[in-house]
Formats: sequence, structure tokens, C-alpha cells
Amino acid sequence: MKKFRTDHVDMSIDLTASGKQHGDIRVRWSDNSNPLGYHAVPVICVANGHGPTALLIGGVHGDEFEGPCALLRLASSLRANRVAGRVIIVPALNPSAVSASTRTSPLDGVNMNRTFPGKSGGSISQLTAHFVEVVLVALADFVIDLHSGGRASVFEPCSLVSRAPDSRTIARSMQLAEWFGIPTLWLLGELNDDRSVNSAADRSRTPMIAVELGGGGGCDPALVDLAGRGIANCLSGLGMLSGNHAFRREAKSIRRVVEISDLSHSVFAPARGLFERRATAGDIVMAGQDAGALHRVEEPELPPRQLAFREAGLVLAHTNRGIVNRGELLLSVATPVNPDDFLPRRP
Repeated sequence: MKKFRTDHVDMSIDLTASGKQHGDIRVRWSDNSNPLGYHAVPVICVANGHGPTALLIGGVHGDEFEGPCALLRLASSLRANRVAGRVIIVPALNPSAVSASTRTSPLDGVNMNRTFPGKSGGSISQLTAHFVEVVLVALADFVIDLHSGGRASVFEPCSLVSRAPDSRTIARSMQLAEWFGIPTLWLLGELNDDRSVNSAADRSRTPMIAVELGGGGGCDPALVDLAGRGIANCLSGLGMLSGNHAFRREAKSIRRVVEISDLSHSVFAPARGLFERRATAGDIVMAGQDAGALHRVEEPELPPRQLAFREAGLVLAHTNRGIVNRGELLLSVATPVNPDDFLPRRP
């Protein structure tokens, strides 16, 4: 069996073998919960014949459940004889966080999507991120990473594409987003964090989309269905699926492209208090429009502090919390982008 490994991390399955395999990414990191064994990150590989390799990831943040649910459903239904190529599914990249329903890992306190490219001798999250970047992403022809707002926030459903280093990668990523079938595309530009799965794909010039699927800390069945259809559309569009997952979408699905070009366009909490928001993810807002009020619960003699939008745009996400802290993001505002400004010209 060919070994896919880095220092302190390996796999229990052979990604070169045909058929359907269930196993673990084995992260050897000693702590009180597991002093001498390995921490298991479940992985499924379905492979048959020749074709692309697709890497599908969920559960990078442990309180975002729609993605893991959709990937587990897909893993259960996929049959090797219906696949052309290789589908690698990691439904819960951060399993301890998923089990605890927390954004960060309870084992090391790290936000997995802020630790790439990881570290070969680091903590468990750093070891896992390093393995994903140098082994799995490097092996993949395409990557899809499923997210949502988790318990803290709610997003307008959207696909995310980076301003990748080369136009070919951008064009292929845009094609994935069109196949996935969500009308809103969030373009990740200069303000994007370079420690995410998206950045790992950028570094290897691997076409990729991330997806935001609502949020709130639950598991909305409509959004799980949306994710399942989107993944099947992408795999089928790549020529990797046949049978019941046949690709049927013909028209381009993207209707608007937005980018967070300036953090000052969004609304942040100026102090600790109870936020009464007056806008919702998906709303189009205007400069000067009422964004909500911040009530000082501990100082009720003070009047509410009225907050307003500084610029027009799309509310990409809103907080799902009542009590918020100074500096906390309350309403994320993105502005329209002309796709012709970043897509390669077609002959």
C-alpha cells in the first residue's frame, strides 16, 4: 500500500486503490484524552478508473453542520461503479470540534481555518492542516470546502472563489461555482485571510470553491439538500458521476459577484451590549441606512447607540448573537464586482 503521510500523520487507507474505502487520517498527538494512540479524522475514498481527483471537506469549524451532513449523505450513497476518477471525502476535518459543537478545536484551542499551511511539528490542528495542504490538496484536481455561519452568525448562501495567482485557476474555480448552483459568488480578494483552505489551494494552484450555507448552529434540511445537489452537479460536470447523479443544469447560475473590499463598510460593535439588528443576510442596504441599535444592558440609563451602514452593498452575513463584545462583526457588507475585471477574456 502506498503511504500518504507527513511527519506524525498518515492514513489507514490507500488512495491509489480502486473501490470504496473507509478509514482514518491518523494524527499522532499525545494529550490526556489519547496519550499513546492517534486522533482519528474519518476519511472516505471512492475511486474507479481514470478521471480527476476531487477533495471534499466539511467540518473545518465544529459548529457548522450542514456541510458534514451533506458529505456523510453523499459518502453513503456513492458507488464506485458510478465514479470515474477519485472522490476523497473528509466530512469532519476537525472532529473534536464537531463533537463539541465549537468553532475551534477543544484539544488545542486553534481555529483550523486560520492555521494553514500548518506545521509538521505543531499542535493537532497544525499537524492536520499541514497534512491536508501538502498531501490532500496537492493530490487533488479540484477542492470543495463546505462552511456555514455556525452558532455565531448567519450567511447569505454563496460560493467563494479566490483571486488566484493565475487566470486558468480562477476560470476553473468559477466553473465549479457555476455548477454548484448558488446565485451569489463571494470573491476573496486582498482582505482574505491567507491561513485558510482556500489559500492552501491557491498555493498549489488547485481550482477550488468554498461554500457558505446559512448558519445559526443547526442543520437546515433545505441547505443540506442545496449542498448535496451542488456537490453532485460539480462532480457530474467534471465527468466523474453517472446514473442518478447525472448533471442536468445548463444555464450559468451566478447572478451577482461581490467582494469585501473595505472592512469599514461592515458594521462592528463599538462597545459591549445587546445588539438589535435591523438588517438580515441577503438584504441590499444603502449608505446611511439604519443598521440597528446597541443597548447597554449593564448601564440602562444610557440611550441606545444607533448604528448605520457607511456604504451601500449586500449584507453577506449577520451576527447570530444577542450580547456582543466590542470589535465583534455585526453585519458584513460586500460590494458588487464586475466579473470582467478578474476573469480571463474568452476568445
